[in-house]
Amino acid sequence: MVRGKIEMKKIENATSRQVTFSKRRNGLLKKAYELSVLCDAQVSLIVFSQRGRLYEFSNSDMWKTIERYRKYTKDHETNNHDSEIYVQRLKEEASHMITKIELLEFHKRKLLGQELASCSLEELQEIDSQLQRSLAKVRAKKAQLFREQLEKLKAKEKQLLEENVRLHQKTVLEPWRGSTDQQEKFRVIDLNLEVETDLVIGLPEKHCK
Repeated sequence: MVRGKIEMKKIENATSRQVTFSKRRNGLLKKAYELSVLCDAQVSLIVFSQRGRLYEFSNSDMWKTIERYRKYTKDHETNNHDSEIYVQRLKEEASHMITKIELLEFHKRKLLGQELASCSLEELQEIDSQLQRSLAKVRAKKAQLFREQLEKLKAKEKQLLEENVRLHQKTVLEPWRGSTDQQEKFRVIDLNLEVETDLVIGLPEKHCK
């Protein structure tokens, strides 16, 4: 005979309820013991009957297990609380960034000349001042780039001039450079060079016709 499925609700009959409690309590304690043995798990079980009677099982010190449970739940709650605070902070930062981006987009449209009809005189003056400051920064950056480019060109010009001088000196002096024998030959010829001159001491002679 197949036993029917028991409906999960409170048993109204007190006697039947007590019998069911006794049977299932013993079965529960047995399962806790088997779980601790088969799986080498730390198991503690506490059951109070309807009349307040205590039934317990623990394969280790019950109070140590309870303290361990309390510490775990406390740490877990702390971690959850910290996580919630962190998530809330991220949401606030994201909302702040969205607002800041929208404000920057609004100012950008105004600087581009859009939506100026709704601006007051003070806002238009502020936009004009901001544009003037931006233009001054652009001009300063442009001048700086020009100065840097000019310095580079001057350095390049100096390098080219020095290279030109070296090439000119090499071109002028190279034809006069010869071997050691040729230089010695030129020196000897220069020492033995004789020049004939007519040298007369006294008054010049008068030639008569």
